[in-house]
Amino acid sequence: MKYYLSTTYNGTFDEAIEKATGELKKEGFGILTEIDVKDTLRQKLDVDFKKYRILGACNPGFAYQALQIEDKIGTMLPCNVIVEEHEDGSVEVSAVDPMASMQAVDNDELHNIATEVRNLLEKVIRNI
Repeated sequence: MKYYLSTTYNGTFDEAIEKATGELKKEGFGILTEIDVKDTLRQKLDVDFKKYRILGACNPGFAYQALQIEDKIGTMLPCNVIVEEHEDGSVEVSAVDPMASMQAVDNDELHNIATEVRNLLEKVIRNI
């Protein structure tokens, strides 16, 4: 099973971040964390890396439901969305597939929530 949903964005890296953030917001997600991987690797390892940003997206309603069912599910939250610029200049936006990450958890109630979150993330990726 593929563990992510993905699309190519026809625009710049910064525009893709703005578009992804906006589409996530439309579906009830907020951005809890934002990690600039390029900058972090430059600072910590003194290496050059492509533009790569990790957006830690959370839909509070679904997160709350999941935590009510399984208190350790927080180890799999938030839903990460990445924006990366490839060598050829193309920009890709990818989101974790919650169904793939929930395969490790034996709880049917969580699988129902994961399906709903996956549907929202698919819509986000489709609209980018």
